Amino acid sequence: MDRSDLQLVLAVRQYGSLVMAARALRVAPSAVTKRLSALEAHLGMRLFQRTTRRVSPTAEGDTLCERAVHLLREFDEVEAELRERQAEPAGPIRVAATFGFGRLWVGPSLAAFQAQYPGVQVQVQLTEQLPDLAVEGFDGAIWLWNAPNERAAEWVSRRLASNQRVLVASPDYIERHGAPRTVQDLANHACLVVRENGGGPGQRFDHWRLQRASETQVHHVPVNGPLSSNSGELVRDWCLAGHGLMLRSLWDIAPQLASGELVRVLPTYAMADADIHWLAPYRSQSPRRIRLLVDFLAERFRKEPWKRLSAPRAPPGSRQKR
Repeated sequence: MDRSDLQLVLAVRQYGSLVMAARALRVAPSAVTKRLSALEAHLGMRLFQRTTRRVSPTAEGDTLCERAVHLLREFDEVEAELRERQAEPAGPIRVAATFGFGRLWVGPSLAAFQAQYPGVQVQVQLTEQLPDLAVEGFDGAIWLWNAPNERAAEWVSRRLASNQRVLVASPDYIERHGAPRTVQDLANHACLVVRENGGGPGQRFDHWRLQRASETQVHHVPVNGPLSSNSGELVRDWCLAGHGLMLRSLWDIAPQLASGELVRVLPTYAMADADIHWLAPYRSQSPRRIRLLVDFLAERFRKEPWKRLSAPRAPPGSRQKR
């Protein structure tokens, strides 16, 4: 059995017709009939049931076709790898990313990578639902969670950067309500809650898990407030308008912290979860352009560039309003 045999059975399954398969493969119909019969004789089993109206795969034929998809992909990857060793990296890369992090940080990074390797074409799809990467044809995803449990054995994961969620408020809110001095004080404040989909297993949106960097103790803080949304951008707008305190990823609010539109409260506390990962379907050998991209992203995010934009500022009005 060789590569052309695998292409043959896939074409027959796809078109359900020996004539149409022959047309797609650009060979004579008689050649398809002879090759398929010879392959079945070699294997000692029927791969397709033939009727006057349709050709359908048997159970054995379906099994062979499923393996053929993976084997042909590996053929293509080996050839691409050998070509890339002799030339500059080239070819398409298709990745997925979340809307917020994708727009603010992944997009500029991918543009910089493509400028460094002009032969590479990068396509990024922004989405709030992690795709089935292999089925939907993605080379990987830059995601704020690790691989889901049901995919852990099928996907590879590489941590690119840590992700801290920090407590922030607008100067106007703090001027009117004061700044909390302890995590227990949060019970007396309007806390703006983000109820995002896919927030991780067992997540309670009305409980914030806050921790000091130097401590192992995690404070499970119940919070409440009059406003909540599944849109992090909307909650950020409410926070900027002075409607309450917010727990938000540092990378997302770095510009507002830098400008002073938002300031950190309880600055020694953060919620450390949802680190940034590269997720990808398992391959025995990834194309060189993919490996270069992952190394590029790891180096770019290693020092968490959003931290340079968001040095902690002391909130105005440090006394608690009574």
